[in-house]
Amino acid sequence: MDYGKSGAPKVGKNSPRHAEHNAKGSSKNPYGKAAPKAELLARMKAAATKKAD
Repeated sequence: MDYGKSGAPKVGKNSPRHAEHNAKGSSKNPYGKAAPKAELLARMKAAATKKAD
């Protein structure tokens, strides 16, 4: 007997467990808007100085 063919089919294996907080198209990360590199560098420097203090 083929026990793998018995029972209900398994569904939903291809979906994430949770929604990301900064997913594309959300208010934090809208479509079509790439953050400028200068803004990214400023945030990284601020985080580095905050961590150093």
